[in-house]
Amino acid sequence: MNVLEVKELKKSFGSKKVLDGVSFDVPENCVFGFIGRNGAGKTTTMRAVLGLLKADGGEINVCGEKVSYGCTPKGGCIGFLPDVPEFYGYMNAVEYLTLCGEISGMDRKKLKARISELLELVGLDKEKHRIKGYSRGMKQRLGIVQALINRPKLLICDEPTSALDPVGRKDILDIISAAKEYTSVVFSTHILSDVERVCSKVAFLEGGKTAFFGSLEDIRALRSDTALELTLVCPNDIEKVAAAFPEGKETDGRFILPKASEKDCAELMAFLSAKMIPIKRLERHEADLEDLFLEVIGK
Repeated sequence: MNVLEVKELKKSFGSKKVLDGVSFDVPENCVFGFIGRNGAGKTTTMRAVLGLLKADGGEINVCGEKVSYGCTPKGGCIGFLPDVPEFYGYMNAVEYLTLCGEISGMDRKKLKARISELLELVGLDKEKHRIKGYSRGMKQRLGIVQALINRPKLLICDEPTSALDPVGRKDILDIISAAKEYTSVVFSTHILSDVERVCSKVAFLEGGKTAFFGSLEDIRALRSDTALELTLVCPNDIEKVAAAFPEGKETDGRFILPKASEKDCAELMAFLSAKMIPIKRLERHEADLEDLFLEVIGK
């Protein structure tokens, strides 16, 4: 079952067409990477999903219910973490979350236990001081708790790691990965290494359109060829290899054969064996998500 379905979503601001037929869907218990460069339309899409922005065309369904401008799905289906969450700084975490829970109509007994559970999950259970003294990373973690407080079926995170240090990014990614056990997460970002770490499905947004939609395995299958990197015992032998494989190049004493197929690898190894050229290392480099993203969007 899909928790979120976006079909042919369109939106323009004046003469600028921001979204031009964006389509994707998010299944249950999935961390979904929504990827695009800054200004690609990720936030515009998220705002439309939340019912905060009127789309010019297309359809959005959350938990089987159609989303329209000004009307979010009933039952607290969606939790949202903006890129820069704001809080009442004079409150501590428990006070703020209690307020959020009461506004959403949660039972007080269940709310207290829920707050304790989530603060422990994000590592804020021992923080008693006011929110105004929190670091950026602590505020992001508190924002995730606020978004999860009423057990939503869909959690939308708009670039939650973009301004964090490496430790803070790791903490947020670990929390997002753990959250998929009981909710689906849409993880909007332009940091592709974060996507590779936690996401199982992705959509690439480019030019207001969905340039790619599928699993990480699907996108890697688009590019089965990988680069071969060869380091020789005798650097002078690189000239012999380069003459036999002119599509390769020498870089810092290494020979690199780009987009090498299984056949290319076999031919290279056969050549080295026939010429009795001793090797120090032969390594295959698979394309990372950044390479694949640039290839999909035609850069």
